[in-house]
Amino acid sequence: MTCARCGTPVHTQFASPELVGAIVEGGLDPAEDPGWAGSGAASPAEYARWAGHLCGMTCLRMALGAGAPSLFALRDGALAYGAYTEDTDGVIRGLVYAPFVRYVGEVHRLDAVVHRELSCADLLGLLDTGRRVMTSVHYGIRHPDRPAPGRGGHLVLVTSRTADGQGVHFHNPSGTTADTRTAELPLPVFERFFAGRGVSLPGGASGRAVGA
Repeated sequence: MTCARCGTPVHTQFASPELVGAIVEGGLDPAEDPGWAGSGAASPAEYARWAGHLCGMTCLRMALGAGAPSLFALRDGALAYGAYTEDTDGVIRGLVYAPFVRYVGEVHRLDAVVHRELSCADLLGLLDTGRRVMTSVHYGIRHPDRPAPGRGGHLVLVTSRTADGQGVHFHNPSGTTADTRTAELPLPVFERFFAGRGVSLPGGASGRAVGA
């Protein structure tokens, strides 16, 4: 599916969009997702262990456009560059921005830039130059009517300003409905969840999808 508002593909970090809510809010074991094989994972167990960590890879997959590699093919590439790490006790850590930028630059030919300090004004400025921005937000952004539980820890792909210029349009890899997967929020609401950092990417399908 492609977003009519911005022309960017819409993907979720879990293989079956209709099950995202049950997984992230209802306690459904991701291993029970019947679409797991479409993610490129080697097994339901691998899929269940990793899918919740792959919001960044889902953003990248959307940014790469049609013909992008599978979610787990992108995971493999990012892992090889150190954008994800695993502790000796098996804890998964990442996305680590600097090696991620090296990965997408060398493998997918995307001119990515790390923004360790990113204000909302800076974010709008990047959008105005035609860039898209993977921004760190709290996953609670899918419920913008509720108080923000915090900032950061999840990545969404901001693609453009809203039509009135006073908000942002973004794709949320863990959106539980169509309206939260391709969402629009006024800037003050978005800012409540925003950690003030991210990675900008070229607009349009500027990268070369490798390994599809």
